[in-house]
Amino acid sequence: MTASLVKPPLRLTLHPQDVLPEGMSWRLHEGYVRSATWDPDGEAIALGLWGPGDVISSEDPVLHPLELQCLTTVVVEHIELSPGDQQSHWRRERQMLAELHAIQRIRSGERRLLALLHWIGRSFGQVNSHGCRLSLSELNLTHRGLADLCGLTRVTVTKTLSRFRQEGQLVAVGENDLLLPKRP
Repeated sequence: MTASLVKPPLRLTLHPQDVLPEGMSWRLHEGYVRSATWDPDGEAIALGLWGPGDVISSEDPVLHPLELQCLTTVVVEHIELSPGDQQSHWRRERQMLAELHAIQRIRSGERRLLALLHWIGRSFGQVNSHGCRLSLSELNLTHRGLADLCGLTRVTVTKTLSRFRQEGQLVAVGENDLLLPKRP
């Protein structure tokens, strides 16, 4: 009987605000990660949100710097991307960038925030017959985090979310979840 010389893949558990090691690719098993870069003034620019099952990578980034920051406690496993996997990852990354860019270009702040909530709901929420249920607390997305994603101030996001609740565009479900009712 011989001992196996194959090393198991590196598996990490990281906490909110931790940053994934640079220059590596990961399969995200649990939790949520935000990819970001910075403008010349040091303001963070959100490039994407990633959740369980996604492949995330800072290998050969198009933008420098690129940071993969944990929004929640995450469990990731290091993976080596084949050329096909790399192409698939880049395609998904471009799609997400295009979707977020389109949202950020909406002139009306209210419409922009609502579009972002619908995008988060489609990406990470639960669709049911009443609409889309999403948990900002599960993603650890604060009003500041939402503001960063859609180019608004935290105060504007807080006021707008309150107005959406009053108008019925958002419905509180339980302690931490929101329902985006189906549009007629």
